[in-house]
Amino acid sequence: MASSIVSSRLSNLQMELLKLYPYNVSDSELQDIRKLLADYFARKVDEEMSQLWEEKEWNEQTIETWKNEHLRRHNA
Repeated sequence: MASSIVSSRLSNLQMELLKLYPYNVSDSELQDIRKLLADYFARKVDEEMSQLWEEKEWNEQTIETWKNEHLRRHNA
C-alpha cells in the first residue's frame, strides 16, 4: 500500500533512480553518474532545438530579429 502511494507521487525516473539507493558509490563514480545524466539531458535538449529549427525554418536572420525585439511589457 505505501509503495503504491509513493509511486503515484514520483515520476518513473525518480522510481528508477530509487532502485540505485542500495548501492554505495565513490565520489568519483557519483560525479561520473551526474555527468552521464547531465550529458543525456543536454543531448535531448539539443535534439529538440534542432528539430524546432528545422520545423520553424529558423536561421541566422531569425536570431538577429530576436536580438532586436522588445519583449518587455509595460503595465498601463
